[in-house]
Amino acid sequence: MRHLSRVVDRVQVVQIDSVNVLTRSQYLPFFSRLGPYDPALLDGARDGTSSRGRTARRLVEYWAHEASLVPPATWPLLTFRMEAARERGWSGSVSTSHPGLLEAVSDVIVEHGPLTSREVEAHLPHGADRGSADWGWNWSAVKNCLEYLFWVGDITSAGRSSSFERRYAAPAAVLPADVVAARDAARDADPQEAVTELIRLSLVAHGLGSQRCLADYFRVRGPRVEVGLRELERRGLAEQVRVRGWDRPLWRDPAARAPRRVPGAALLSPFDSLIWQRERTEALWGMRYRLEIYVPAPQRVFGYYVLPFLLDEQLVGRVDLKADRASGSLLVRSLHWEEGVDRVAAYAALTGEVEAMASWLGLARVDFAKP
Repeated sequence: MRHLSRVVDRVQVVQIDSVNVLTRSQYLPFFSRLGPYDPALLDGARDGTSSRGRTARRLVEYWAHEASLVPPATWPLLTFRMEAARERGWSGSVSTSHPGLLEAVSDVIVEHGPLTSREVEAHLPHGADRGSADWGWNWSAVKNCLEYLFWVGDITSAGRSSSFERRYAAPAAVLPADVVAARDAARDADPQEAVTELIRLSLVAHGLGSQRCLADYFRVRGPRVEVGLRELERRGLAEQVRVRGWDRPLWRDPAARAPRRVPGAALLSPFDSLIWQRERTEALWGMRYRLEIYVPAPQRVFGYYVLPFLLDEQLVGRVDLKADRASGSLLVRSLHWEEGVDRVAAYAALTGEVEAMASWLGLARVDFAKP
């Protein structure tokens, strides 16, 4: 758990995605950085459980980059996003078409949570009869209410069920009192201080980045980003630099290590924060990477679920992987090398990584597709 916590302290944001062709995306960044580990540790950090029972929750879910896991201390920094959602009034259509439902959903969560959306529905009046003329709501209306309450921070997540359903709870029931108090205080505060801190966390995670990629990390926008960078410069927490081949101003974390070489090998999830910002990926490593999940199969260039392969300090290839649980094998459906790569050395390193991943996923073998 200490090792997982060190990764969280560095990257700050771990994106969640429901695609499960290999394994759910939140598990992969830890494998990339630590090698084989017990995924139950990550579930426990998210759900506030351990092998010994209840424990301190080390991660909480919110809209940070996309749907993401963040440390509880980071959650209040996103209060300005919660308040912006409240001002947009996304609940309006439900409140109009189903008067009283939003308040009823909130009351059920406070009294009975943590609950999944289907469990909330069962607690509501006429929950067994979705066609009731009195309420006239259905599951999607309840889910709409829950997502609105989650977005504005009135409820939060207590983790996920075994079927990946979010379990909703009141913040006070799952988060430390000082975290909830910080969120409450931030509701009336100038968002600039929070944005500056989010930019600082982004810079610590990246070590080096442009204004665009630092802003993209927590999906912050507008003039507050530049103001935050200038403030970090003033505090000595960011310094402006230039890098050969990257034709724009960059900022560096003065505390970031600068080793002479960085050995290692890692398969990177398409949702890994290292490669979120595609412009940064191309500028630093020369790889033009795009996710092709939503591209029609005949038009895909590299494959469906393609993981870039990091070897030492270079992205050397792309691997389309699938966990075929029925046959107990990890399928390497396609493999593409970058220009100028020593393919013999790279293939040897890649073989070791996919074999380790197969074992970690509980698969008996690796099957490489025939060229």
